Amino acid sequence: MGAMCEICENRKDLELYIHIPFCIKKCNYCDFLSFPSSAEDREEYVRCLVKEIEQTGIVLNNKDTYQVRSVFIGGGTPSLLSGDQIKNIMQVVQKYFLIKEEAEITMEANPGTLTKKNLSAYKDAGINRLSMGLQSADNSCLYLLGRIHTWEEFLKNYELARKAGFENINIDLMSGLPGQTMSIYKKTLEKVMALRPEHISAYSLILEEGTPFYESEEIHKKIPNEEADREMYQFTKEILAENGYDRYEISNYALKGKECIHNLGYWSGVPYIGFGLGASSYFEGIRFSNERNLEHYKKEPYVPFMMREDYTVFPGEVSIEGTVRCSSAEACEILPDKIEEFMFLGLRKRAGISKKEFRECFHKNIMDVYGEVISKYEKIDLLEWIKNGEMLRLTDAGIDVSDYIFCDFML
Repeated sequence: MGAMCEICENRKDLELYIHIPFCIKKCNYCDFLSFPSSAEDREEYVRCLVKEIEQTGIVLNNKDTYQVRSVFIGGGTPSLLSGDQIKNIMQVVQKYFLIKEEAEITMEANPGTLTKKNLSAYKDAGINRLSMGLQSADNSCLYLLGRIHTWEEFLKNYELARKAGFENINIDLMSGLPGQTMSIYKKTLEKVMALRPEHISAYSLILEEGTPFYESEEIHKKIPNEEADREMYQFTKEILAENGYDRYEISNYALKGKECIHNLGYWSGVPYIGFGLGASSYFEGIRFSNERNLEHYKKEPYVPFMMREDYTVFPGEVSIEGTVRCSSAEACEILPDKIEEFMFLGLRKRAGISKKEFRECFHKNIMDVYGEVISKYEKIDLLEWIKNGEMLRLTDAGIDVSDYIFCDFML
């Protein structure tokens, strides 16, 4: 890790996301930016990625003072990269960014791609948290999803990770899968509980446009109905709570002290910089994303958008989602999407939204903006004030219909 120093306390928190777009084969439900690759593709991509991180680090450290509290290597399948390639990426991150001593460094890993040698190298590179995409412990469900692994292969990889010294592991699970019964889902949760991972992300399947699942009428017929999906959702909450997992966000559960720092940053408005193909960033109040065409990206990784003093946009290089910083009441009047985003992201957290933080950010009282909506949902026990009226959050019942409630916070 980068050396710590006294000035760290005066630096602002920053998060880094590094996208690895490669996978062995695309799953039938996946709409992420990912695709198969050759060894040569991966080597060339890492070379370009390292150059982009280096350029950004040089400019950022000359421009402002930040300390990195988390790094997340996602994909795709980052575990397709060799130990040396991950070491190469992390060495340049550590060289050009100040990494907090206790920083969370996560890497996503697909079962069936992990080896003892690479796991040891990932650990040596500074990776201290793995996120493993199990999805289901039922092999028939995994086959239908298009996953490359079986439950048995996942188990071997999980045990390898533990033996390599990884003491913070997340497991991704999905419910509402085609042909998945309550009995099948219960067995998955029971098997995962026996492994005692530190963190569990549990999502319901969403049919994304453009995926094989979305296009298949046969798959649509096999999807559990709303009542069955709701039963799985309720069972997830109950069994995880019984086993000591705190639900700190709508779809995320953790043992005490093992909440995902990186994701909490997303939901709390911590700035982050994304590196790699299609990676998104949120920096100095602006959201933007990288080039999505691999050939364009490989030709010449450019200095990222937020590094240009005049914020000039060059066609094909970035897409802007918002360009106004919420530093004044006037700015928020012009772009209410900043206020909406604050509510949508903040209410995902079980800790809720701070009345004080809302006022400091937008120069308004939250009740002056949302009083009618908040009162409406308070009366039917979907929203509640906690900590002596300082924090607003969804109730358990409110979480169940959170998408519906969020619509009412649109300005």
